[in-house]
Amino acid sequence: MRMTKICAAALAMMMTMTAAIAQAALPDFAPLAAKCGPAVVNINTERTTRGAGPEEFFGEMFRNMPPGFDRFFEPFGGMPGRGQRAPRKQKSLGSGFIISADGYIVTNNHVVAGADVIRVTLDEAGGKGRNLTATLVGTDEDTDLALLKISSKEPLPYLKFGNSDALQVGEWLLAIGNPFGLDHSVTSGILSAKNRNIHSGPFDNFLQTDASINPGNSGGPLLNMAGEVIGINTAIIASGQGIGFAIPSNMASQIVEQLKSGKKVSRGWIGVAIQDVDETAAKALGMERAMGALVGDVMPGQPADQAGLEEGDIIVSVDGQSIEDSSALLRAIAAKKPKSSVELGVWRNGKIVTMNVVLGERQSAQNDGATVNGESDDQALLGISVRPLADNERRELKLRKKEGLLVVDVDSGKPAGEADIRPGDVIIKVNGKPVSSAEDLSKVVKGEGVKRGAVMLQVLRRGDVFFRPVPLPQK
Repeated sequence: MRMTKICAAALAMMMTMTAAIAQAALPDFAPLAAKCGPAVVNINTERTTRGAGPEEFFGEMFRNMPPGFDRFFEPFGGMPGRGQRAPRKQKSLGSGFIISADGYIVTNNHVVAGADVIRVTLDEAGGKGRNLTATLVGTDEDTDLALLKISSKEPLPYLKFGNSDALQVGEWLLAIGNPFGLDHSVTSGILSAKNRNIHSGPFDNFLQTDASINPGNSGGPLLNMAGEVIGINTAIIASGQGIGFAIPSNMASQIVEQLKSGKKVSRGWIGVAIQDVDETAAKALGMERAMGALVGDVMPGQPADQAGLEEGDIIVSVDGQSIEDSSALLRAIAAKKPKSSVELGVWRNGKIVTMNVVLGERQSAQNDGATVNGESDDQALLGISVRPLADNERRELKLRKKEGLLVVDVDSGKPAGEADIRPGDVIIKVNGKPVSSAEDLSKVVKGEGVKRGAVMLQVLRRGDVFFRPVPLPQK
């Protein structure tokens, strides 16, 4: 009997110790939420639009999401192609966070894109919110970032950026945002992975987390346990649970500083078409392992051409930084300033050679290619920006020599945007006429288009070819 009591007491003690150890291993998020919550804001936008379907509650997330990825603000109804309605007010919700006491706010570009009015709600004591109108300072569509500014007589609480490169997979994280209008919702999780490419833009390098994020969280902060912003919540997978993506703080902070200083976001450019190196290619070229970016085409007259790069070269490093794949090269070059010199490590003929390249400036979604203008120089008739396809791009898409214009930017409030033309689309023909330059497109739009009041675009999107009629504004 005495032995039984001793065993029971020992078992009870072990269970208590196990519970205490388990409890100690879990972080206490309450102080973190209380400290950081006041710097997180709700963002409400309004814009006037013409379109099909009932009024949308959430605005659009990404302009061109791949299959399987959800849009944080997918419209509740309203399918394209069911006719146009009279102008109406469209509202959307999102999140953001204050980064300075004088009222600068970071959010996603898609949260505020095309907005006529941007309102910010601050969290205050007693659960009451203070509403302020925000000014759009600047945006960067390539990274889906936007900077806002509000005015306040009193210093505002703010958050600081942390070092996203220092994060380790498995670290605890906290997300704060406005999911489905439920303001200042706090969710926790871990860092699931780094360097995720979800094919939403040219500089994809997302952090993956299982912290619960939903429509409305977009633009809100992802925090480490020190209360630092290490990511901006941006995307989720439609068919999954606990799979969210955030823009790394080290990428975001550089862009935000440029926007804050009033500068145009500028990025380096070398002028090559690149692809990943697989195991077979590595063996064929005598490399120990598959890495680097294989140069498939060198654009004449561009920095790479001037420096002597050739088709078949493999770029394996930039200023001593190892390049694992083509996406890493794109990000590394884009992070450099135009007109600066970089040293490339290039695998050529079984050995590494170094080459110095003076960078040009990458044309972003805002200024890449040529804007198709109407008679007014300051307003695009269709509301799109395009650029000609490179020869290698045309070959990959199996297009004829004088076919193909890549859409690099779309104004969602203009005719092309309302007709569901998206960045990444390739315009093959307009009114049955092949187009390969902005001038080709402009000629048809200004001629037949203006006369008829509409143009018919033949569009290539992810391997599918379809027609899209675009009505033009009548004078």
